Amino acid sequence: MSIFEKMIGSMDDKREWRAMEARAKALPGEYQSAYKAIQKYMWTTGGPTDWKDTKRIFDGILDLFEYGSAENKKVTDLTGDDVAAFCDDLMKDEKSWQDQYRKKLNDKIGRSG
Repeated sequence: MSIFEKMIGSMDDKREWRAMEARAKALPGEYQSAYKAIQKYMWTTGGPTDWKDTKRIFDGILDLFEYGSAENKKVTDLTGDDVAAFCDDLMKDEKSWQDQYRKKLNDKIGRSG
């Protein structure tokens, strides 16, 4: 890994992210808005820490939304009425930033005791 990649991250990962964002922008309005709202929810509630997990989750959402828009379904037909629970379920087995911060806090307090 070059010093450049250490500072800004993998260029391949950035290209993949941009490709996913382009897919999201191509979705119809309702789906595009829902995708952005889901992203915001996931980032503010702690989201996955690993790029592969993040990519897998968001790729899956995009696949689902592309299918749903082609079938003229509403977003909630795909996610259910509790969209937050849908998101939580997608992230339940992933290590989140919140998990990482909890561990760090517990380790810090545990060492000082």
